[in-house]
Amino acid sequence: MMKLRLITILSAMTLSIAAFAQATADDVLALTRKANDYFMNKYEDPTVPTNVKKIRPSSLWTRAVYYEGLMALNDIDPQARYIDYTDRWADFHKWTPRNGVKTTDADDQCCSQTYLMRYAQTRDERMLKPTLENLDLQMQTKIGWWTWIDAIQMAMPVYMQAYQLTGETKYRDHGMKMYRWSRNECGGGLFNTKGDLLWWRDADFVPPYKEPDGKDCYWSRGNGWVYAALVRCMNQLSPKKDKKVYRELLKDFRLMTKGIASCQREDGFWNPSLVSTNYAMPETSGTALFLYGLCWGMNNGYLKAADYRQMADRAWQALVTVVHPNGFLGWMQGTGKDPSAGQPLSYDRIPDFEDYGTGCFLLGATEYYKLLSKIK
Repeated sequence: MMKLRLITILSAMTLSIAAFAQATADDVLALTRKANDYFMNKYEDPTVPTNVKKIRPSSLWTRAVYYEGLMALNDIDPQARYIDYTDRWADFHKWTPRNGVKTTDADDQCCSQTYLMRYAQTRDERMLKPTLENLDLQMQTKIGWWTWIDAIQMAMPVYMQAYQLTGETKYRDHGMKMYRWSRNECGGGLFNTKGDLLWWRDADFVPPYKEPDGKDCYWSRGNGWVYAALVRCMNQLSPKKDKKVYRELLKDFRLMTKGIASCQREDGFWNPSLVSTNYAMPETSGTALFLYGLCWGMNNGYLKAADYRQMADRAWQALVTVVHPNGFLGWMQGTGKDPSAGQPLSYDRIPDFEDYGTGCFLLGATEYYKLLSKIK
């Protein structure tokens, strides 16, 4: 019996290694296009408001995250239709944060990431001015602190983009001020640097809050938001000119990587609740964001492939299994703020919003494509 079990395990390992070897950059791109085409075909008019329980403009954060992914896809697979789709959306919203330039809500500011990416490509001032006006107003008020970790992804990259595009350090410095407050002060500090090296979603989830099995509650997608934000912010900074800030973010990125690495599932996914057995199941959005960060770290020489390449390969193989023949993405957790949101998850269940999940998938897939392209 023991011999048979050993043979079975070795056979499974051999098949697993073979599956990893079969992944090519072309394979990744084809699957990424399929997922994106499904979304663009289903939501053909990007100006149409969403209607999930109530009407919301298509500049809300869920759609804004999709465009982050679409712009990443366009970087590796340039197509005029991607840019046309983006510009139709942004033009309709007048390149302005959701709820106008006076908003201090990080979720409202997320769309500005894409606006500023397009400005960097075109230098069209109408793509820049509303965002700068919004940030300048935000910096004059104490309203709008990032009390939830999702906000770090929604807004912090916008500040770093504004700094990179204008050269004005006030944007970088304010973004770091907000980040440090969330990290070190909100709820006693949302980043558990002395324990699991993961982030509590907000002050409601810091100890003594526990999952039913007694473990701390670290929400997968929430940690994915922070991990992605660190990447997106460092992409806007110079390791030399912004040495102190860059090193600070890179240190947190590496710490998070250790925490994330410690709780990947055998099947390559991460649970909705990272270290807990509560809601132990595949989840696509967090897994895709972790793949994004892991691959970026290896692509930029900050993580050793010997330590993390297999983890990225396993994550990609997991994500391959969520893509339906028509491009729909399964095992996607709906909107919320903790592992219980949108349950029960499944391969077939359609989440309340499909856009941000597609964006997360595109981010992870495109960075994995870059990793594979280096070794072709």
